[in-house]
Amino acid sequence: MKVPLSFYRNDDVTGIAKQLLGQYLITRIDGKLTGGIITETEAYAGITDKASHAYNNRRTRRTKVMFDEGGRSYVYFTYGMHHLFNIVTSVKDNPHAVLIRAIHPTLGINIMLKRRGKQQQDKNLTNGPAKLCQALGISLQQNNILLDGEVVWVEYSGWEIDENIIAAGPRVGVDYAQEDALLFYRFLLEKLPTAFAKNSCQL
Repeated sequence: MKVPLSFYRNDDVTGIAKQLLGQYLITRIDGKLTGGIITETEAYAGITDKASHAYNNRRTRRTKVMFDEGGRSYVYFTYGMHHLFNIVTSVKDNPHAVLIRAIHPTLGINIMLKRRGKQQQDKNLTNGPAKLCQALGISLQQNNILLDGEVVWVEYSGWEIDENIIAAGPRVGVDYAQEDALLFYRFLLEKLPTAFAKNSCQL
C-alpha cells in the first residue's frame, strides 16, 4: 500500500525521516519498475535550519517546491553531475524536507545495474543519494511530483521498525551550517528487519 500524502503533512520532520526507514521507495520511469528499502535519511527543518536550501525563507526557482504542501518530490542537481531526491514534508509555506540517502535494492536490480554501469551487485549500488537516483532513474524530470501516483512513490513494507536498530548522527556535507551541522538529523537503519529474510518486495 502506498504511503498517503497525509503522512508527509505534519511538522515533525525528524519523525518522518525515521518512519521512512524500512519502507520501499519505488520508481516507474521509462516503463521500468525499480526500488528498494529505504535505509538512510536526513531531515532538513526549513527556514530555521541553516543546512536547508530554504533557510531564512529563501525562495528561488529551485526551492519554491519546498514551500508547497508535503508529499511531493524535490529533486535537485548538484556539482554539475549528481541528482539528489528529497521528499517535501509539512504544510504549505513550511519548507521541511527529507533527503533519501540510501536504499537496499530489491526490485529491478538488473535495470539498476545497467543504469549504474555495473556488472554485478555490490554494496555500492545504491549506498548514496546520487547513486540511488542514478539507479532508480531519477532526474530533474521527476521534480515536484506528488508521491501518490505511478512515477515515484513510497510503499509501506508492513514491518515494525525497532527504534533500537536506528542510528542517528550529524548530516553529511553541511559544515557551512555552523551549529546546525551538529544536529543529529541523519538516520540510518543499522540492519534490515528480520522479516526481510522471508519476504520479497510486496507490490
